Amino acid sequence: MFREIRDRYAPSPTGLQHIGGIRTALFNYLFARSRGGKFILRLEDTDRTRSDPAFVQNLYDTFSWLGISWDEGPDAGGDYGPYVQSERFAIYRRYVRELVEADRAYYCFCSAERLDAVRAEREAAHSSETGYDRYCRNIPPEEAARRAAAGEPHTVRLKIPLEEHGSPAPITRFRDRLLGDIEWKNSDINPDPVLLKSDGFPTYHLANVVDDHLMGISHVLRAQEWIPSTPIHVILYRGFGWEHPEYCHLPMVMGQDGKKLSKRHGATSIDEFRSQGYLPEALINYVALLGCSYDDGEVPEGTPDSREKTGIYSLGALAERFSLDKLNKAPAIFDYKKLEWYNGQYIRMKGDGELAVLALPYAVKSGLFGSPGMEPDSRQQGIFSAAMPLIRERVTLLREIPEKLDYLFAEPPVPAAEAFIPKKSDLSTAIRLLRLCRDISGSLAALDDEGAETLIRGTAEKAGVKPGDLMMPLRVAITGARISPPLFGSLRILGAGCSRLRVDRALASLETATGSP
Repeated sequence: MFREIRDRYAPSPTGLQHIGGIRTALFNYLFARSRGGKFILRLEDTDRTRSDPAFVQNLYDTFSWLGISWDEGPDAGGDYGPYVQSERFAIYRRYVRELVEADRAYYCFCSAERLDAVRAEREAAHSSETGYDRYCRNIPPEEAARRAAAGEPHTVRLKIPLEEHGSPAPITRFRDRLLGDIEWKNSDINPDPVLLKSDGFPTYHLANVVDDHLMGISHVLRAQEWIPSTPIHVILYRGFGWEHPEYCHLPMVMGQDGKKLSKRHGATSIDEFRSQGYLPEALINYVALLGCSYDDGEVPEGTPDSREKTGIYSLGALAERFSLDKLNKAPAIFDYKKLEWYNGQYIRMKGDGELAVLALPYAVKSGLFGSPGMEPDSRQQGIFSAAMPLIRERVTLLREIPEKLDYLFAEPPVPAAEAFIPKKSDLSTAIRLLRLCRDISGSLAALDDEGAETLIRGTAEKAGVKPGDLMMPLRVAITGARISPPLFGSLRILGAGCSRLRVDRALASLETATGSP
């Protein structure tokens, strides 16, 4: 039996890190942390045509951004390395020889042309047979060994146990922690899959099993799409005489249409989520909820963990609460709107300084400070930082911030006259109200919210209008829009002089429209 909890994330570096992979890694990380075990990273880079160092770097960058680290791995070291499969070929060759010598595997000399021909014949005959036809399975071992030693091109295939001498058709069984007992007829398993390719590279099945055993992996948490591979792995473990890890096949992540999450549903790579302005805490929090529950009951209001009543969990809190017993069998539905809600919640938890730092790259990229890529000068930096309280409650993504603040950095175009007119009013009234606002704009810019509101209410009462109607033309003059971040805060940031100039410009435009002096 395994004495220490050891699980792993073993990606193939053939693409960018995406939601499905991150969910698998996160669940392995949380399980290891919840049980005081070890979380390991292993790179399964045996697909040499698709593996790319850029994807390895993307993996490291992604997990650094998410704040998830491993106890052992290519960059962290450990007692079970190397943790990169392309550096372990001698190990795989040694173990595949053991299987051949034990008659658990065999040399296959079939060429690609022969395999293509068999496939074509089956298609022409509309045969239901698939996979290898086991043509080389019964070559006498001595002959096969002699041909292989002579340099004849070959692969090595796993010998799937089959019915022999009238015995019942074999069945491979294993227990899944989430799904229960699973069994496969061996006749339904991929026929004698390749373990070692003709170029000496191991296949996923061989390398995965050998590495999990040698690295002491106690639990394999992976997506349910890997279930068809598990009987092959169980047969391999038995062929070596090893105990296989405990399996737990995680629920799939689906789009709203019930199909496997993909690009057609929206962003799936973590790079895409980062570029859109999602926070790592929000992404982790939401992804951790895809197929798992963490609710331990009501949390009293006012306690440090009271936020968790709404499903807001830190990475540490998730690790404390994670349990395989809380996994769901049903597929998880990825809801982009719900993820946005979480992101908005985490944005509102940020202090002004931290939020400004997080939002700055998006502002620079958008050209908020002059042109795309231009860094802010000291004055612009001060305005940007001061504006964070104005938009914190009004955004769900960091990339939305520059657009909502552009009126603070460049004078907005004067809108059409209709934009200044309060409901059930007319243009002449809007001009009158805007003139009143011009007279108090300097005072408003110098007051806090409470003082500014008092001044607006007093002025509106004297003018016989509603405070909201008085503020409407002023808001449009200052921000260029009827809906904007808080007006009083905007006036304070712009200052009395700039605020009055904008009101004057708006008045000039409206008076021109009416022909009045």
